[in-house]
Parts: sequence; C-alpha cells; structure tokens
Amino acid sequence: MVKHIILWTLNPELTAEEKAEVKRGIKEGLEGLAGQVPGLLDIRVVVDGRLESSNCDVMLDSTLESPEALRGYAVHPAHVAVADSKVRPYTVQRTCLDYETE
Repeated sequence: MVKHIILWTLNPELTAEEKAEVKRGIKEGLEGLAGQVPGLLDIRVVVDGRLESSNCDVMLDSTLESPEALRGYAVHPAHVAVADSKVRPYTVQRTCLDYETE
C-alpha cells in the first residue's frame, strides 16, 4: 500500500470566510473521489481543529493500493477536475509525502 499525504497553505489574501468556504470545497471534492478512482482505498481531508502551532491549512491523508494506483490517481479525470477547480486556484504552497506501507 501507499500513503499519499498532502499539506496545503491557502492564499493569505483570502478572507476568513473565503478560507472556510474553500476548505469545505476541497474536503467535499477530494473525499467525493472515494469509489471513483481505481486503487484509492481511503481518503480523508482535515480542515478543522487546526492548532496555532500549525503552518498549513489543509491536509489530505489517503491510502492507495500501490505506486501504480498513485500514478493513476494523479491523472484520473475526476481527481484532476477537483485539483484544478477546488485546490490549485486557492493554494500557495503544497507539500507532499508519499511512502509505501504494509
């Protein structure tokens, strides 16, 4: 299995209300990919409960069957549509950690 973890920082020019709306859209969009992308076993987006010690705004925690499934997820049309409409326009930084697990 492969863990695919992403941390995003939202554009600081967004208002608090806009950030809340963007976070909801990212969560709904990405979690809505469950059952649509082959090899995607689990997907969870964390947008609430952020402590002051945090230096990012949104976290994606997903599990895929294999490195091949991760490559397929990256280019899957449903994923690309969410990334292009709900994530990329509103984020200024992205950090990724992919690793194999048992």
